[in-house]
Amino acid sequence: MAVPVYLGLVHYPIYNKHGEVITTAVTNFDVHDIARTSRTYGIKRYYIIHPLESQVNLVKEIMGYWQAGYGGEYNPDRREAFRILDILPDITAAAETIRSQEGQYPLIVTTDARKFTNTVSYGSMRQRIEQGNRPCLLLFGTGWGMEKTVMEKFDYILEPIYGPSDYNHLPVRAAVAIILDRLLGEKWWE
Repeated sequence: MAVPVYLGLVHYPIYNKHGEVITTAVTNFDVHDIARTSRTYGIKRYYIIHPLESQVNLVKEIMGYWQAGYGGEYNPDRREAFRILDILPDITAAAETIRSQEGQYPLIVTTDARKFTNTVSYGSMRQRIEQGNRPCLLLFGTGWGMEKTVMEKFDYILEPIYGPSDYNHLPVRAAVAIILDRLLGEKWWE
């Protein structure tokens, strides 16, 4: 049986295109689309990880509309997807929340367009999820990726997603969908 998988969308500490560490803004599409994708692939909880109260309030307003407001009545599928959505201030809070719910600290895995010494293949990580014994927190960075010293603390970094061209700048929503399908989707090749 597969271990529980959690997903976090990290907004700090993130690089901007100039290599400066910033806090990125929440986007409405990331809230909606990643919640729907996460629910489709059986993610136990999707965390928006953001330290700023103004952005947390924005996410709460969006959630309220789709969970308790007219949006939830109009589109019950969206309300269902939002049931797994939560907001936390940082990665440590996400890991500690999972530890308290699952009884053990999660394996922390992230993604990047670069390779690191602890980079693993999708096949290897899929096997860890299917046969492992620790819950998994799968993190996705916004902007131009998470700050290097934070990345170095994670257990594993998934190999980059490559297309057939020399252009490599996927939107995070697309990367989430591709990676969740590779790790949790049907085994179409069998």
